[in-house]
Amino acid sequence: MNRRFLTAVLAVALLAGCGPVSTEPVDQESAPADEPMIAYVPLDDRPDNEERVVYLADSLGYELLLPERDDYQTRLDGQPLNENGTQYGDRADLYAWVLAREAEGCDRYILSVDQLLSGGLVSSRSMTGENPVTLSDGRTLSEAELLTELLGLLAADENNQVWLLDTVMRLAATTGYGGFGLNEYNALRTYGMAARPHLTGSELTVENIVADYPLGADGQVIRAEAEEPLPEGAVEGYLAARERKLRLSQTLFDALPGTEGRFHVLVGIDDSSEEDSIQKNEIAYLRSRLREGDALLSGVDDLAFKAVARLYLDECGWEGADVSVEYFGGTQDQPACAYDYQPLTAIMAEHFDFFDLRPAEPGAAELRILVLTQPADETKKDDYIQAVVRELEGDSAQTPTVLIDAGNGTYGTAFHEALTEKVQLGRLLSYAGFLDMAIVTGTALSHGVARYAFLRHGEQTDATERAFLRTVADSVLKDFCYKNVVRNDILNFVRSDLSGNADNFWTPDIDRDAVLERLESGMAAATADVIANLERSNFISALPSAGEYAERGWGGVELTNYRFPWDRAFEIGMDIRLGDFTEPHKQVLGIYYQ
Repeated sequence: MNRRFLTAVLAVALLAGCGPVSTEPVDQESAPADEPMIAYVPLDDRPDNEERVVYLADSLGYELLLPERDDYQTRLDGQPLNENGTQYGDRADLYAWVLAREAEGCDRYILSVDQLLSGGLVSSRSMTGENPVTLSDGRTLSEAELLTELLGLLAADENNQVWLLDTVMRLAATTGYGGFGLNEYNALRTYGMAARPHLTGSELTVENIVADYPLGADGQVIRAEAEEPLPEGAVEGYLAARERKLRLSQTLFDALPGTEGRFHVLVGIDDSSEEDSIQKNEIAYLRSRLREGDALLSGVDDLAFKAVARLYLDECGWEGADVSVEYFGGTQDQPACAYDYQPLTAIMAEHFDFFDLRPAEPGAAELRILVLTQPADETKKDDYIQAVVRELEGDSAQTPTVLIDAGNGTYGTAFHEALTEKVQLGRLLSYAGFLDMAIVTGTALSHGVARYAFLRHGEQTDATERAFLRTVADSVLKDFCYKNVVRNDILNFVRSDLSGNADNFWTPDIDRDAVLERLESGMAAATADVIANLERSNFISALPSAGEYAERGWGGVELTNYRFPWDRAFEIGMDIRLGDFTEPHKQVLGIYYQ
């Protein structure tokens, strides 16, 4: 009886013109010529540092200017080198590029210090000693001289707003770069996690920190242990890379007096742990150097998101917001994975401070954040999932929502499947779940807070709306469809069928076209239901403070130009084409239709 009734209702809906439709994707319109520009030197060429930053900037009405990709891309071992003959970015070209933007009148900058001085994040973990840069005018400068000169030139223009992105070096360098292998990674990460002497007050100097690198908390020399003997000089090289990184961070802060309010430093803590590790004194030192407006936060791959969002908040007249946080799963008071050094609640609190968010009860909040943590009770996984779904299902409260999956893979695909079946995924202000949890928190909050602020203060256009929808589609589709479904198939295909290395398709050299074809066919199948959900979703297009509350309907979604950044299976890139917006979709028996 119930099935016949449902069939009849759906038939009536279809006859009434409310059946599911997929608007054909259209080419994206060009950005307006008068958009304010941001000159951006990325950390590297991975999607979180490249196209996803473009989407976020576009959604806020900015035009993001980037150098030529060859000047900032990273090449793993065995892959073709960049035009400068190295595996890392071209520091001389980037210096010249920034000055060219300054000459053109740009006055907004987001600059990765690791890219400018080391050619990217990965190379910053392995470079040691002095690595001079020869500029186009024939001068050769040390990295410290290059940084000091560049900042001085930018500081001469009082109109410039500059965000400088720096990092605390992670506990071990990158596998598959500079001959660094898994054995070295595991051994040196364990070595880095060992507690060091705890420095405070006047003892907290770069010289003392470096002197204590080899020592344990008891003052005795620590030995790095490995399943296989480490290459000669591995520990010494590791410590030398750390020292170089820390001294360049010292140079950065030394070069900034007189720039308060115009130059901002945002430091990210990369791959850490709960232990009193080799990072502990570094973090304490850098925290002591922060000025008003600077910040040191967990997460690195989300640094550019945070800088773009904060730049917009500072320019739009942002006065903060009352925001609620609800956790589901019961483990928010502990680190969400082995690469975090703080519990989720602490990471959340630090980001609240950075974005001027005020904790509020759910009923009094302007914006809400829902977080699914790892399960405190394995037998209640489904209960935790359903509790989140109930909060989102229908969402009659019209409260803008940020959703974070901090389960770190413990729910498999069950959470994603439940959301796809019952929730308007496209209605979320932001979503994140792909990477380590510190990065996930910063990613979700950057996008969510920026969108909320733009709804309150920004001028909506079709271009900004499309860019916003791309931020949502990119995060949802990659996490739901690639991370837990297609990637596993790619890993098995590369290792079993091609006898290759999923972390580098060039060592050995495999049939990369075959891997790409496997990706395209896998994503076509895995994304079908999620895309159907997005195409039936509505999104918030106006809030009461800017007029009447309003929603618009998503149109078609098409994914093209799949690619593997760095030629490895870890992550993918893709282009997202969107169709024309529709009138708000109607709900019939819990299902949204055109």
